Amino acid sequence: MKILLLENISLTAKKSLENVGYDVTIFKENIEDDKILSQIKNTDILGIRSRSQITKEIILQAPQLKAIGCFCIGTNQVDLDFAKIKGIPVFNAPFSNTRSVAEMVLGEIIILSRNIHIRNLELHRGVWSKVASGSFEIRGKVLGIVGYGRIGSQLGIIAESLGMQVIYYDIERKLSLGNATECDNLEKLLSKSDFVSLHVPETPQTKNLISKRELLQMKKGAKLINASRGNVVAIDDLVEALKSEHISSVAIDVFPQEPKDNNDPFKSELIKFDNALLTPHIGGSTIEAQENIAIEVCDKFINFIKNGSTVGAVNFPQTSLQKSKDSASRILHVHKNTPGMLEKINNVFAKNNLNISSQILQTEGDIGYAIIDSSSIINKEIELSLEKIENTINTRVIKN
Repeated sequence: MKILLLENISLTAKKSLENVGYDVTIFKENIEDDKILSQIKNTDILGIRSRSQITKEIILQAPQLKAIGCFCIGTNQVDLDFAKIKGIPVFNAPFSNTRSVAEMVLGEIIILSRNIHIRNLELHRGVWSKVASGSFEIRGKVLGIVGYGRIGSQLGIIAESLGMQVIYYDIERKLSLGNATECDNLEKLLSKSDFVSLHVPETPQTKNLISKRELLQMKKGAKLINASRGNVVAIDDLVEALKSEHISSVAIDVFPQEPKDNNDPFKSELIKFDNALLTPHIGGSTIEAQENIAIEVCDKFINFIKNGSTVGAVNFPQTSLQKSKDSASRILHVHKNTPGMLEKINNVFAKNNLNISSQILQTEGDIGYAIIDSSSIINKEIELSLEKIENTINTRVIKN
């Protein structure tokens, strides 16, 4: 297996995969670099972070590609539908940077509450402004969390331990943790909150979720924090809310347009505001988070390569099969979800007098994925027969 890791993924990933015996190449650059594009055609497994855009065109240049791993939470940088059509599962790390993001947001809440970011800028300019005006404790303040998933719920627990009153809104009903209270709608949350923190995925429904209307629904003098996705907040509307002082301060970690790498300049209307605490998409950028992400995604890679497990894939039937004791070969068969596919697969085994010791088939939308264990060795001729079945996308044989 040839594995290509991009965007300065933690060396923990390289070591983890090499320890299993895989050929691993690692680059700091993203997929658009010419030296990487020249290697993609021979890559079996691809690991990226958030900057590499894995489009249909990129996937077509990688005929050997078997899986993609996003060493982050988001997967919107990958054409998930086309990867699925080509039989390529896409994995991510939805759990590993939860604590890092929650801790950073909590720190930003304290910074905004005490105007530490403004006092810091003033001192850098030689201005000594030792004042209490506009500075508050966070104890007793209302934190409104929009999106009560892994990060939002953990933030709520930590904030509550410091004396904040936590309310939340989510499009799905969620179990409240601690003393957090669910809001029936977004408007109610915005009108009650001293701080609003966003923790939603990037979807068509969340684009400009917070725009002029929602900003005006917030308390005058409230503070907004976005560590989710850049297009969730309409930046032009946020600029106007800061100018009018309806929103007293913001902490923004993600932006609609972000530099491709650290050598590109950052441009935003928000840089004109001292009361805007801006960070370069570093919510999950801690040593602990990056190591945990590396371990989480690599575990999924290894289980997929060794066993064909697609548990944790975001675009694929989630399938796993415990190996039977007498299994000599395992066949992985990805196909279009059409009637009679399992019968056609089983007919190949029957015609070649091969025993099936266990099997499982899962479908998702227009894709089917079968894992079959046989007590016989599957040779190349039989593998080709499986590949020739109509509506087959790809096959792989794992010899035990």
